[in-house]
Amino acid sequence: MTGAPQNKLAPACLQHAEAAPVNPNANPATETQEEDSMLLKNETLTPAAREHFKLKRNPFVDDIQSRADVFASQSGRYVRAALWECAQRHGFVAIIGESGSGKTTLREDLQERIREERKPVVLIQPYARARARATGNPMQPTHIEAAMFRALGAGVPRKSNPDDRSAQINALLAGSLTAGYTHLLLIEEAHRLPVDTLKQLKNFLEMKHGMRRLLGVALIGQPELRNLLDERNPEVREIVQRCEQIVMEPLDNDLSGYLTHKFDRAGINVADVLDADAMDAIRARLISVPRGGRISDAVSVCYPLVVNNLVCRALNAAAAVGFPKVDAQVIAGC
Repeated sequence: MTGAPQNKLAPACLQHAEAAPVNPNANPATETQEEDSMLLKNETLTPAAREHFKLKRNPFVDDIQSRADVFASQSGRYVRAALWECAQRHGFVAIIGESGSGKTTLREDLQERIREERKPVVLIQPYARARARATGNPMQPTHIEAAMFRALGAGVPRKSNPDDRSAQINALLAGSLTAGYTHLLLIEEAHRLPVDTLKQLKNFLEMKHGMRRLLGVALIGQPELRNLLDERNPEVREIVQRCEQIVMEPLDNDLSGYLTHKFDRAGINVADVLDADAMDAIRARLISVPRGGRISDAVSVCYPLVVNNLVCRALNAAAAVGFPKVDAQVIAGC
């Protein structure tokens, strides 16, 4: 997929790369764009497919209603733990992943855990990203400051002088910390951050009460965020060196567990819907080998959203021709 991190396959998945389709006459750029569009296009399960497979509901629509609905892949568990540690101990992490890789779900999982366990964590979330999309104006440090005042200082008049505002924020965070709270600044779509705003994060991270940091920072963004956080750029090197970067890995060897979990949460036995050879076919369908590359160069786009769309498409196709289950033949044709 365009701009995707080069996620090498786990050893157990390399065998599936041999089945990845290769068209030597295709235009790589056009083919990639068309593939991206198809794989990310939302698929709706048809009434005929639901009836054919006796599905009470679509396993992939409105499927996350509680933390128990969130599938914990090996990569997902690490991201979960990193976000929790960041919130508890005021760390600095960047969660990087393709569209549909599950970043937002894990952010929501963190919020739900804080709520369910009644943890004293204050989440600070600037919402300037919607404004940036609408107006083209990127997130500025003032947007982050405004979010801090919303979370910590409702009703407190903000100082007009930048230094005075910084002192206000420091005092608000210190007071909250003394009261037993920790704080996490959580920025989604962080790949859109201007360099000047990224540099300003250093000042927020350096705020302390005695020897204790007052704020953790979690950046969540698409693969372009990794380019933004390139320590070879002297403008951001000092801030980047403090940041743990975590790439959301594709499901690959967790695919079977993921689909079993999804169907189980919908009250369905996955074996009643997917034939034994379907799992390998799905992996092979979502693996690409660069032109002229070797099998070891294979890259996977086996992300949750892509898997969901492919399986829905396959269920519709199997129902249309009366196949009792989705098998490798159906997957290959989708």
